[in-house]
Amino acid sequence: MSVNISEELLEYDVILASASPRRKELLSIMCESFRVIPADCNEVIPEDIAPELAPEYLSGVKCRCIASVYDLAVVIGCDTVVVCDGKVLGKPADAKDAAEMLRMLSGKTHDVITGVTLGTGCRYRSFSVDTKVTFRELSNDEIAAYVKSGEPMDKAGAYGIQGLGSLLVERIDGDFFNVVGLPVSRLAEEMHQFLQKVQSK
Repeated sequence: MSVNISEELLEYDVILASASPRRKELLSIMCESFRVIPADCNEVIPEDIAPELAPEYLSGVKCRCIASVYDLAVVIGCDTVVVCDGKVLGKPADAKDAAEMLRMLSGKTHDVITGVTLGTGCRYRSFSVDTKVTFRELSNDEIAAYVKSGEPMDKAGAYGIQGLGSLLVERIDGDFFNVVGLPVSRLAEEMHQFLQKVQSK
């Protein structure tokens, strides 16, 4: 990977197709200047797509939505899901839904999968990163208190590992930043390779 990925990206109009403040903060590690334009698109997952492939599919939908309008920019589409017992857990609909998700995760190991799609013009490159996260056993009082904090409500799987949700986690196996929402190390590698192919054509 080029250690000068920030310099490479200076030549491009980079767009992050996500409203997540966490992704914005993480992308700033590798990219000095970029725009944030959230994708307004249909995020329904087709029934024939396996749970572990869902985030990569959705990242592609978001990326293409923005790249179709800003065809000269380099667009980054992302989506993160939590998969537990073969079920995809997105953002909770309400406090009750958040509590149910946390009860499902309690005492278990689940997968946090972030799909990323890079796009410019008609060229695209997609990948996924999977991190395994194990929760300790949670009491009903702990779950209720965490839901009451409000932190779970805008996060896949109803928790944020970078905040109070860290107190629920027993261990992780893989990329911590992937759980936050953007696997920056892998993204830098993939972006470098993607830009090399774009420049060679």
